Amino acid sequence: MNRLNLGKAFIPVVGTIVLIYLLLPIAHVILFSFNDAGRNNITWRGFTLSNWQNPCGAPQVCQAFTNSIVVGLVATIVATVLGTMIAIALVRYRFRFRSTLSLMLFTPMATPEVVLGAGLAAQFLLAGVEKSLVTVVIAHIMFCISYVVVVVKARVSSLNPAIEEAGADLYASPGRVFWKITLPMLTPGIVGAALLSFALSFDDFIITNFNAGTATTFPKFIYTSALKGVPAQANVLASIVFFGALVLVIVVQSINISKQKKLRALAA
Repeated sequence: MNRLNLGKAFIPVVGTIVLIYLLLPIAHVILFSFNDAGRNNITWRGFTLSNWQNPCGAPQVCQAFTNSIVVGLVATIVATVLGTMIAIALVRYRFRFRSTLSLMLFTPMATPEVVLGAGLAAQFLLAGVEKSLVTVVIAHIMFCISYVVVVVKARVSSLNPAIEEAGADLYASPGRVFWKITLPMLTPGIVGAALLSFALSFDDFIITNFNAGTATTFPKFIYTSALKGVPAQANVLASIVFFGALVLVIVVQSINISKQKKLRALAA
């Protein structure tokens, strides 16, 4: 009996320890966003709300944050559009080198970022392209496309072709079938791929550091500030991103739960 109780307690205890381990850095970021740090945000000096009242108080922090947002949005939009078209083509059509293309799309995901970043930097150098936020966007689009293809491809493979065929049987044009039937069914996968792409782009440091030149993104700003302590204002912006993502997850889950309840009510 004691062994049984010990076994039941083991999983909750280990789960709690792992959860604390995962959330501890996030808790540190949120806590030190309220630190009356001054020039040094390594040690706790007292509670203050001034950092939240003026999140752009640290030099260049809001510019770096804005740059990351812009790069993430542009890279996400382009990668999502291109990746979705590629995923549909790979699943629905047969053409030469289809398997080779599908395999090559995994290359950016499998290649170490330091190798990928250095290779891109060398190409830009040989082409005489000046490094800036534009080169960062190009680099981010390149590795984000692979993730979009993988996510959307799985969604396309799960669709029932009979639903689209039914639309065609009702004399709908191929374009109308796509916009009215295929695209709505693909939307959850596309949205998930877009969110993943934005998160990867916003968070990327290694590839960005190789190809940004003098431009600064939020991860680069955090890296250069880490030696003397990340400014409390940077912790404020990071906390805002965390809480925004948390709210987004809650909203999406609430919508899904609401849809499931409606489907169960209709089925009953």
